[in-house]
Amino acid sequence: MRRIILTTESGADLPVDLAQKHYVQVVPMHVIMDGQDYLDGSLPVTDIYDFYERTKKIPSTTSTNSHEYLEFFTRIKNDFPDCIIVHIGYTSKASSSFQNAIIATEDLKDIFLIDALNVTGGLTAIVMYAVNLLENEPSIDPGLLVEKIKSMVPKSRLAFVPGSLEFLRAGGRVSNLAYLGGALLKIKPRIELVDGNLVSTKKYRGKMDVVSEKLMRDYLTQYNIDREQLYLLYSIGLDEEIKQGLEAIAREFGFQNVKWIQAGAMISTHAGPGGVGIAGIEV
Repeated sequence: MRRIILTTESGADLPVDLAQKHYVQVVPMHVIMDGQDYLDGSLPVTDIYDFYERTKKIPSTTSTNSHEYLEFFTRIKNDFPDCIIVHIGYTSKASSSFQNAIIATEDLKDIFLIDALNVTGGLTAIVMYAVNLLENEPSIDPGLLVEKIKSMVPKSRLAFVPGSLEFLRAGGRVSNLAYLGGALLKIKPRIELVDGNLVSTKKYRGKMDVVSEKLMRDYLTQYNIDREQLYLLYSIGLDEEIKQGLEAIAREFGFQNVKWIQAGAMISTHAGPGGVGIAGIEV
């Protein structure tokens, strides 16, 4: 039986313990700061916040390039010559990373590429669905595995509230006027992935403790999420009491397995400190 190896990008924010336990291979994306290129995962997230405090600028981010993908997939193939690779990629609507993976694999065999149309916890939810499917059915036909993963792509639901409108403004994602109005009214946007695109679907008003509870209850009421696993997301700076409150709401809704995911450097560059989110697979 040929071994199937799952891969994804660092923009999934897949926790290291899960990646290691299930042998999911992760290729890094990039953060550019002070003219230096850092691999996502090698840069402490706090360095990004410190950089912003000093300069009032945020770093830029770039995708994994085709040469890096070629090296990444070739290394796996060299380590496991007869393996089949199933790559579950960062949304092609927000990054060129997936297109670069396509370019890199033009002359490679036994590699399946899936555009997850999602990021961070929404991408992790699909990866972990694939992990569980593969571990429960180790002899599954690769083509069937890929089709089942693809069927989950439109069912992965991610919603989050950035911790800082300043980061959205500094990154050019909101206008100064919208930022000023939002800051004065203490409005925080709810952002979701819609057909792979980041879209603001609702606005909340108030402090993060109030907003996070509204986000959680709205999400769990709107979507019938598989009770087997719920992913809660945070960027460094989120109050521990807020996290405890969200866990209590998850239990109230019948979730027994809750996994916290910390936003990595790339995602934090856009979301800022103190952000919160939720992800899962809809049934």
